[in-house]
Amino acid sequence: MGAVGSGPVSAAGVAEGARPEEAVVPAEGARPEVAAGAADGAPLAADGVPADGDPPVAGTVVGVVGPTAAGKSALSIALAHALDGEVVNADSMQLYRGMDIGTAKLTIGERAGVPHHLLDIWPVTEPASVAEYQRLARAAIDDILARGRVPLLVGGSGLYLRAVLERFEFPGTDPVLRQRLEAELAQAGPAALHERLRAVDPDAAANILPGNGRRIVRALEVIELTGAPFAAALPDPRPYYRSVQVGVDLDTTQLDERIALRVDRMWADGLVAETRVLADQGLAAGRTASRALGYQQVLRFLAGELTEAEAYQETIRATRRFVRRQRSWFRRDPRITWLDSAGAGLVAEALRVVRPAAR
Repeated sequence: MGAVGSGPVSAAGVAEGARPEEAVVPAEGARPEVAAGAADGAPLAADGVPADGDPPVAGTVVGVVGPTAAGKSALSIALAHALDGEVVNADSMQLYRGMDIGTAKLTIGERAGVPHHLLDIWPVTEPASVAEYQRLARAAIDDILARGRVPLLVGGSGLYLRAVLERFEFPGTDPVLRQRLEAELAQAGPAALHERLRAVDPDAAANILPGNGRRIVRALEVIELTGAPFAAALPDPRPYYRSVQVGVDLDTTQLDERIALRVDRMWADGLVAETRVLADQGLAAGRTASRALGYQQVLRFLAGELTEAEAYQETIRATRRFVRRQRSWFRRDPRITWLDSAGAGLVAEALRVVRPAAR
């Protein structure tokens, strides 16, 4: 699913400056595994199935991944038609109602009759929870498989994809403890809390930016709750579903050009007006949605912090930076078969990869 706007999580939250379909990519300077701390919410599994159990329905999930603007949406529609499939959204910002233009959310017509799941499920004030997304996505996948169809998990939010496809649990949260730590953050600032984190868990501190207050708070919360160091890496991959993954990408020059064209189209289609409407619905107060690329910059324009021209240019620059981080995340995974999305035979190549596994 293509769009400009979101970020990732490791055992928590969503990466700063993330994009809609990318809400799971490491923040700049951080390793993907610890990009966002631990996801909010108690350990969850699909529909009550223990995390170490088997999925309720056997079958194969087809993953379509890659950076923003690389062509995931178009490929997923073609694959869905060829495989009798349905799309499950793995773009963290497309989960939000009303965030359409800035996330390049496909219109009903553009979906070409392919059922899409997990779009428009949360208000913009809802904080993202990878654990809750895992529960909802697995329920959708199990339903698709039970009906004899092929689920296509599509997006650029790397941790969201991993949380669904792999055996993955999340540390819990304590509202009272969280409130105390957030109050300390507001009073003392992130640097002071980062020093505290460095004293109790140097590895976690080394991988969380000193200015990223939310992730610092989450790391301290997990340490206090568990009495153990904050998880410095995601667990080793252990499949929950059988899956096959294809990644689409372009060379950097082509992708940079696509990003600029996409942002230009976003502005022409009314991103500023859309952001004004969402601002009236509480977008600026949304801990996750307000960070979406494009919306983040327009909110600053509406607040008088940037001119509209500056917001436009910053959206292009921030999206290009974000794409570099997305690539770093996905390219670490040897299970992904990479395809050139500019190639004339893209769909045929993708089918050669996924069809044998999806039977």
